[in-house]
Amino acid sequence: MKFEYDVIVIGAGHAGCEAACASANLGSSTLLITMDMNKIAQMSCNPAVGGIAKGQIVREIDALGGQMGLVTDKAAIQFRMLNRSKGPAMWSPRAQADRIKFIEAWRTKIENTPNLYMWQDSAVELVIEDMQVKGVKTALGVTFKANAVVLTAGTFLNGLMHVGRVQLEGGRISEPASYGITEQLKSIGFAADRMKTGTPVRIDGRTIKFDLATKQEGENDFHKFSFLPESKRTLEQRPCWIIYTNETVHNILREGLPDSPLYNGTIKSIGPRYCPSIETKIVTFADKDAHQLFLEPEGETTQEYYLNGFSSSLPLDVQIRAMSEVPALAEAQIYRPGYAIEYDFFDPTQLRHSLETKLVSGLFFAGQVNGTTGYEEAAGQGLIAGINAHRHCTDEEPFVLGRDEAYIGVLIDDLVTKGVDEPYRMFTSRAEYRILLRQDDADMRLTPKGYEIGLATEHRYQLMLDKKAQRDKLIEFAHEFSVKAANINPYLESLGLSPLKQSVRLFDLILRPQLNIEMLATQIPQLNALIETFEEARRSEIVEAAEILIKYQGYIEREKLIAEKIERLEHVKLRGKLNYSEINAISTEARQKLTKIDPETVAQASRIPGISPSDVNILLLMLGR
Repeated sequence: MKFEYDVIVIGAGHAGCEAACASANLGSSTLLITMDMNKIAQMSCNPAVGGIAKGQIVREIDALGGQMGLVTDKAAIQFRMLNRSKGPAMWSPRAQADRIKFIEAWRTKIENTPNLYMWQDSAVELVIEDMQVKGVKTALGVTFKANAVVLTAGTFLNGLMHVGRVQLEGGRISEPASYGITEQLKSIGFAADRMKTGTPVRIDGRTIKFDLATKQEGENDFHKFSFLPESKRTLEQRPCWIIYTNETVHNILREGLPDSPLYNGTIKSIGPRYCPSIETKIVTFADKDAHQLFLEPEGETTQEYYLNGFSSSLPLDVQIRAMSEVPALAEAQIYRPGYAIEYDFFDPTQLRHSLETKLVSGLFFAGQVNGTTGYEEAAGQGLIAGINAHRHCTDEEPFVLGRDEAYIGVLIDDLVTKGVDEPYRMFTSRAEYRILLRQDDADMRLTPKGYEIGLATEHRYQLMLDKKAQRDKLIEFAHEFSVKAANINPYLESLGLSPLKQSVRLFDLILRPQLNIEMLATQIPQLNALIETFEEARRSEIVEAAEILIKYQGYIEREKLIAEKIERLEHVKLRGKLNYSEINAISTEARQKLTKIDPETVAQASRIPGISPSDVNILLLMLGR
């Protein structure tokens, strides 16, 4: 039995699993401490991965050499690409997952990763000497030593659950809370606060009237999460179902508001604005007489359903009475009610972009302890924290992603620069360069970076290079191949499109919104022959990648130019060069915020709320720029 490691990860949620695998795969001896080895990577809320902007994060994790995409594909029971009606910058993959098989896939991954070990116990104290982390003490009285520690405690730090006036201590239903670490960190200067979130009722599918619900099938095309062709969806695919609340439901919920901890003052923590409880919906949107709900299966064979959109902290009897007024749920039997949970988090402005704390060397935070919400946001942070915990042990420079390189970069920069005033969730609107951060090209953006630091394998890197070569070959062919009007006009006219007056490049035909490469390949034998030479498992993926670059080339190039201009300020180093309290030419608010955040660069300073363009100009002048 070993008691000394390079890296210790506390908590085996989505952040902890990614962090542990990353540090171990990079070569660090890693210990993952969890209170229950049978619930690693538990989906505490809905049984789904991805969604708007979140799906992009999962693709980025996979491109870098992380695990979430591979695990999700293995456990997926439905896959959809959201926002198809919009441009590819908005396309977002999402999958329903089998909750149990998701855990099994993660545990298999962890137990078969070299350098990675598990210990079932509760961490109660960090070993810190001279503001450097040295290890972890557990409830069983064991002390493990390490050069770096990643804290990914999720909702477990002083977790408290609420169902009406009933309160239960715990980090999830039927799981104990964690005590001691918050108090220790606050005693040495860390700022902590409380956040709240909630989860809906779980329903026995045998008692749902599906004939009164609208079926929502998944998609069965080539899309998935992992860029590796060997990653496939193999489980039986299952539909979701759409139902609606009504005015009778809302009246029952309103009657119960005095007993809702979210409304009677029992819970004073910070809650999510964008993922509101059903109580919040009926108050905030009082003019609406119906709200959409989704019945989501929890697994391939289980009868358990998750009622998405009905998150609540109301008393059990109110939840049941209100739910039974939805026609499809009139006779529904439930497994457990919805509940709210509040828990400790730490102000993320206390972190560097590497996710190492500014106060304690070698201590990294990832996931909900940083004020975020969502499996994907947690996993993205966990991956970066695990990489940098390893690099801390090997005295390498931190690995940091820019805002123009990844949604993960946007996420972390937002946290450490702006802090949080509600649980942070990623949206495409948070990214200035979302045309550059598409889900389809995450491998082109990030696999070279993952390969350079040693996380992405040679196999993954070579697959990316092969795909890029085939994609570029197709684009080059489109530029060079001439399509004769006489050959293509009958097809264009059959589609109701304007015929050609003369020969044009294939490239120009692809630019037409009504046409795509696959359609044209049915009419142009030379194009079809080229596509047939591509690896069959990735043929559609390569064609889609080429088509996006052709159709959106102008937008992509313009955004690259803007990103390059802003990126210059990322190279103007600021930390340690100025005493902000002595710069009277900037506002008092600017002096205070610059002192608190201590930005690494002028670009980061410009993104701090309250820092004006004139403040930035003064900083540049002070730096001799």
